[in-house]
Amino acid sequence: MHGDPMMWVAGIRALYLQALHPRAVRGVTQNSDFRRDAWGRLMRTADFVGTTTYGTTEAAERAGARVRKIHRMLTATDPDSGERYGVDEPELLLWVHCAEIDSYLHVLRRSGFPLSDAQADRYIAEHRVSARLVGLDPETVPAGRAELAAYFDRVRPRLAAGPEAREVDDFLLRPPVHPLLLPARELLWRRVALLAYAALPSYAHELYGRPAPAPAAVTRRLRATGTLLRRVPDRLRWQLPPKHILRAMARLGPDARPAPAKPRL
Repeated sequence: MHGDPMMWVAGIRALYLQALHPRAVRGVTQNSDFRRDAWGRLMRTADFVGTTTYGTTEAAERAGARVRKIHRMLTATDPDSGERYGVDEPELLLWVHCAEIDSYLHVLRRSGFPLSDAQADRYIAEHRVSARLVGLDPETVPAGRAELAAYFDRVRPRLAAGPEAREVDDFLLRPPVHPLLLPARELLWRRVALLAYAALPSYAHELYGRPAPAPAAVTRRLRATGTLLRRVPDRLRWQLPPKHILRAMARLGPDARPAPAKPRL
């Protein structure tokens, strides 16, 4: 799954969803200037996902240790109550994790990636390992689609599109770029961001206050985009940073390939 090009759309959907938890999004906006370092932040996230997917066990453990160390040092402040809290609170880590995994699974399946219900459950269960790496107790993390859905039902009353979520929304639609790249931003990036937004659950659209196309229309757009991007040769796509797939292939030998690139028997 993580070698599929629709992961980029899924990642943007995850950012939209994660921003709806006020305490979690404050941990980002109060501790980083994501507008000035958008590409760097995106690459750090992609590097962590790539390392835990395609790296060695030792590399994944080191990546997790770095994340936990950074999170332990960061705090955020509730502007209404004045409460100061750590960004490594289990509630916040769990929200970020679940929003991310749900987005990956939702976008890829809806765009035509072949994955059975049993495989989807296995994917969610396997990600309890990545949850442990960022500091969560795996036993508290959803292990299948039913548990993930129940988690979102429980957390929905705590979600809101506050000022920080609006800031993330504006950033995702209009990230700062060099003036010469403005046409490309409007032609390419904005379309991707709008597609990611359209793929959000209905309650997220209600909170943001912007309508989304009909679900059937969104599914058609996701499938069309997935079909187009998957026609790009694997070797060409794998050249994009952070190149974890190519490094894993080099480490494992010339016959190693991500599963979808292997001949189907």
